[in-house]
Amino acid sequence: MLFLVFEIDNERYCLEVSSIIEVTPMVVFKKIPHVPAYFSGLFNYRGTIVPVVDLSVLISGKPSRPLFSTRVILVDYVGIDKNHHILGLLAERATETIFCKEEAFQPSGIEVDNAKYLGDVIFDENGMIQRIRIEKLPPETIQGYDFFALKENNDITIL
Repeated sequence: MLFLVFEIDNERYCLEVSSIIEVTPMVVFKKIPHVPAYFSGLFNYRGTIVPVVDLSVLISGKPSRPLFSTRVILVDYVGIDKNHHILGLLAERATETIFCKEEAFQPSGIEVDNAKYLGDVIFDENGMIQRIRIEKLPPETIQGYDFFALKENNDITIL
C-alpha cells in the first residue's frame, strides 16, 4: 500500500493514497465564523465548494505554517448522508510517500476517545509514523457540521 507522509509538530503521520483525490498547494480559504478552529474554511475546487480541516490544529492545537510544502490533501470522505464528498485536509511537509504492507502497522496501544482517527503506527529508518483514518474522524469534527449541504443557488448551508 502507498501512503502520503506529512508532519505535525515534528511528528510524522500518513494517509492511504487510495483515499486521496489530489494534493494541491495551499490556497486562500473563505473563513466561516463560529466553527471550531480546526476548520480552515472553504475553497473552490474546480467548481465544488470544499471544506478544509487543518490537521495540525486538530491534532496539536497549532495552525499549519504557510510553508512551500504545506498542502491541501483532497480526500474522498463519506459523510453522514452516506454520500461521497471532497474534503480538504491541510498538512505541513506533505511531500513524501512510503510503501508498506498493511501487516506492518502495529497498534499504538492507546486509544483516545475524541481522537479515534489516530490509527496504528509503523516504523522506518526515521522513526514512527501514525496513520490517520479519515473514516474515523469524530462526529464533532466533521459530521456535526454538514458543510456538504448545498442550496440550489450554491450557497453553503451549515446545519
